[in-house]
Amino acid sequence: MEICTVGGFEQVGKNMTAVKVGEDVFLFDAGLDIPGIVELQEEALLKYTETRFKKGEKKHHQGQYSEKQLRDFEAIPDDRILDKIGWRNKVRAIFISHAHLDHLGGLPYIANRYPKATIYGTPFTMEFFKTVLEDERIKIRNPVKKIKSNSTIFVKGKSNKYQVDFIHTTHSIPHCVFLALHTPEGIFFYALDLKFDNYPTLGNAPNYNKMRELGRKGVKVAVIDALYSGTETKPGGEIIAKNLLEDAMSKIKGKNSAFFVTTFSSHIERLINIVKLAKKTGREIVFIGRSLAKYVESASKVNLWPFKGIRLIKYSKQRESFLRTLEKNRGKYFVVCTGHQAEENSVMDRIVRGTLPFQFKSGDNIIFSSSVIPVPVNILAREKLDKKLRKIGVKIQTDVHVHGHGSREDMRELLEMTKPKHIIPAHGTLQQETPMIELASEFGYKFRETSHLSSNGKVLKF
Repeated sequence: MEICTVGGFEQVGKNMTAVKVGEDVFLFDAGLDIPGIVELQEEALLKYTETRFKKGEKKHHQGQYSEKQLRDFEAIPDDRILDKIGWRNKVRAIFISHAHLDHLGGLPYIANRYPKATIYGTPFTMEFFKTVLEDERIKIRNPVKKIKSNSTIFVKGKSNKYQVDFIHTTHSIPHCVFLALHTPEGIFFYALDLKFDNYPTLGNAPNYNKMRELGRKGVKVAVIDALYSGTETKPGGEIIAKNLLEDAMSKIKGKNSAFFVTTFSSHIERLINIVKLAKKTGREIVFIGRSLAKYVESASKVNLWPFKGIRLIKYSKQRESFLRTLEKNRGKYFVVCTGHQAEENSVMDRIVRGTLPFQFKSGDNIIFSSSVIPVPVNILAREKLDKKLRKIGVKIQTDVHVHGHGSREDMRELLEMTKPKHIIPAHGTLQQETPMIELASEFGYKFRETSHLSSNGKVLKF
């Protein structure tokens, strides 16, 4: 078994791994890299492209950038390594773990390099992928198949059939799975992204029985999300976030004041809980933001969105018309919008900068159901935003949130269940991945023998 750690092994983002057995190669994820961003969303991508691409550089279509442009700015995995090592024409299938853009967002731009490879993903993941393709006006030649969580499929290779398990797990987006590729050389286990929530408010708990079954069969190599491998404190489950939100909303005063909540657009479970709590206020619920609409519409198409009549505003004329109405009747509406990281050109950013026909006033309320992603640009942007809001007299509540990546304890549980012979930490910088090597030593793993730090474009043989 040979493994090429294509992307996501030196930074948070552009996750991609290739596995070769005999004459067959399989790809796992193909994400975007937006520096410092852990949970990606469309506003961040827009900000990235607007600020880093040269001013006036010609676009191919509205909202679309070419593969070359994205490669020039190192925004997609450098899968050209597969050409150099002779693997590209042996790719039989592409598996996507979930719909966050750091796992899925690069695929529209590189899928046509592998026209014979079928793309597999869970229903929500593939529905959102379809939305991205339509939005970017990209056509791909690959067959696309939706596979339900906790299903097993068989993929044809040159001379073998390979069993692939889609194992349900929990994360800050629906239909996230771990993937197990059964080969004549043993099982390859792909565990991105990792967070165990035993009492989720949407869907089921992780499929621990399947993970233990794999452990009994024998996992040869596991690639594991090590983003928080330096953190012992186990993150709370989504039920904790729901309770935090309920508490935050109970502190809201002012029948005639505006009421805003902002969170990750892809966090469907969180958005559902926000709507459930918002209904108790008696206000009309309105979502503003293109990325919010895209994720919610994708969830609705696969029966994950339980509400009807929630107003989704994604076009500028609709947005400005509604905000004029809100300016005159602040107490009637409950607004969910983009901009929790103070992203440039998000709805929150534009309101505060005064480029939209609504202004916050003293006594208005904002809940940030997110934490500030700890990179300088985000920290500075949010500091400026919060300062402006407080100066106006807006009542803001921050960090009403639990994050979507597991700590060391989740990693211990995963190792105990799956018992891989070799582990490769992923989904972070070298500094973020190294603590997992130390953690693995608790289980008898030896660095460079059974636990391995890799880098983008490196090939490991087992």
